[in-house]
Amino acid sequence: MAECKDKKCPVHGDTKVRGITLQGTIVSDKMTNSVVIERKHLVKNSKYERFERRKSHITAHKPPCIDVKVGDKVEIGETRKLSKTKSFVVLRKVGDKK
Repeated sequence: MAECKDKKCPVHGDTKVRGITLQGTIVSDKMTNSVVIERKHLVKNSKYERFERRKSHITAHKPPCIDVKVGDKVEIGETRKLSKTKSFVVLRKVGDKK
């Protein structure tokens, strides 16, 4: 990790991570300092007694010191509201592309 001067960075800045931490795959990194993460999960359908697959997209802040690309698995942590749609920040890279 390189040194950065981002105030919203959880390592080098003053943003505190609290709440839940999640893992997901980056599906878009076209925004400046932001990424879209796709999370896949199962939900039980009680009528048919089966599980259905669902996915959700979460917008997270990407500090410049963390180098991630589309397809990388990352861990994100909940923080205070950083903008209208961002309340998560990328903490670390978990895995590479398959």
